[in-house]
Amino acid sequence: MAQEIIRKMSAANPGWGSPRIVGELAKLGISVSKSTVEKYMVRTRKPPVPSWRACLENHEKDLVSADFFVVPTVSFRILFVFIVLAHPWRRIVHFSVTEHPTAQWTAPQLSEAFPWEAPPRFLIRDRDRIYGAEFKARVECLGIEEVLTAPRSPWQNPFAERVIGSIRRECLDQVVVLGERHLRRLLGDYLEHYHRWRCHRSLEMDCPTPRPVQRPKLGDVVQVVEADGLYRHHERLAA
Repeated sequence: MAQEIIRKMSAANPGWGSPRIVGELAKLGISVSKSTVEKYMVRTRKPPVPSWRACLENHEKDLVSADFFVVPTVSFRILFVFIVLAHPWRRIVHFSVTEHPTAQWTAPQLSEAFPWEAPPRFLIRDRDRIYGAEFKARVECLGIEEVLTAPRSPWQNPFAERVIGSIRRECLDQVVVLGERHLRRLLGDYLEHYHRWRCHRSLEMDCPTPRPVQRPKLGDVVQVVEADGLYRHHERLAA
């Protein structure tokens, strides 16, 4: 039973490594070792890209990261995506898309990221000129202390860089973006999957929105397709 589920999971998700499959199986009430998964998983010609890990453990619960990344469209327009990532539980608390990023546009994004909860103590960001005087004033107004990375040192903002890499590999590299509205929908679908179903090694194979373990008595393991087949997750459903 477990061997067949391992084969199906690995075949349907060639980018998953054995730790990811162990975590997924644990959430389905199936306890297996990493070596067992490696024994039965379907091998692909192209190995999964190894993850990049870095440590920012001090004051993790008080940290958020902000960063931009660019997305080209089918008509060769360049769209800018702004994300705010809360380090505890790796939650993306806010994202927005624009074709013309300015300091005036960026400043209110931080307020929108924390409309109902207390803002964090520290914000990690790079030295891009998009963060102008208006952004700095908004940060000070919210009582947040900025931590600026060194020039040309993206590794100093590792959590944001890591999640941007995940968004590219698991979402944007699989589709052609038609425009701003299409990109917003793609990112919204991905973040729904990311928060509810995607297990993270840094979270001890849990999800940003904690995911309960489903015991065998809940039913058979089924594969659920999301976002028109772009993502899949596995859960137990009664027959």
